Amino acid sequence: MTRFLYAIGFVAVAASVVAAQGLADNTAPPATTTTTATTTTATTTTPAPTPAPAPKSKPAPKSTRTTAARVQTVFPAAGQLLVSKVVVRRKPSPGAPAIKTMHMFRPDYRIQEILSVAATLGSDGKPWYKISVPMRPNGTMGWIPARSVSLSPTKGQIIVHRSSRTIDMYWNGKHALHAQVAIGAPGMETPVGHYYVAARFVPYQDPFLGVFAVETSAYSKLTEWPGGGVVGIHGTSAPQLLGQAVSHGCVRVSNQTAAAMRKLAPLGTPIWITE
Repeated sequence: MTRFLYAIGFVAVAASVVAAQGLADNTAPPATTTTTATTTTATTTTPAPTPAPAPKSKPAPKSTRTTAARVQTVFPAAGQLLVSKVVVRRKPSPGAPAIKTMHMFRPDYRIQEILSVAATLGSDGKPWYKISVPMRPNGTMGWIPARSVSLSPTKGQIIVHRSSRTIDMYWNGKHALHAQVAIGAPGMETPVGHYYVAARFVPYQDPFLGVFAVETSAYSKLTEWPGGGVVGIHGTSAPQLLGQAVSHGCVRVSNQTAAAMRKLAPLGTPIWITE
């Protein structure tokens, strides 16, 4: 896994807002006129018909904006931050101790993906999400305000079985793929736990990683890899080693399985690594 690399991309985000105003018609009513007829015996005044009252003016429409966040209630759910950064806290409370500050963009300029597993009302009376935090120690969970992120229910799921050295992938609740894998060698075991797909990339001129790779939110026992030892699931140039415990913690799959991950493992896909 010492050659597990990041692919760097730049993302720009832009938004625009258009407001419209109305104008009422304040037309003045017509003036009242009087016609006078004169005879040799008397003067008669004939009043003009009383004009109808002018229509009442309508107030100008006001421009309104909805700021309430849509709270996701189907989990697991994944998505991206709506703010430049957010503090992850130990409890759903603005005053709870901070665990980590997560930014919209990662240090490699990729979008930071968020995986949420639950929601609740915080001490401030507002919705909060419980999220998986990609950091050491593995399995760290924390809370962020629901208004800081946009989520959608995940469609896929990946399960890696260390004992059988196999991988199963699901899509919309249906089993989609079963294949053999290679896992971490003794002393560098692939970590057990619940994780998610944090990044995806096509290895550039590196057949060792095969035709496709995903970065997970798990961390290996080693720290000298890029990113501090993140665990990947990737193709391989040595398919004869599949079924063995030979990696530095990564999960190696055949290039055929790696190609299938392009559809079955989008960002945010939950990953369970079991014994």
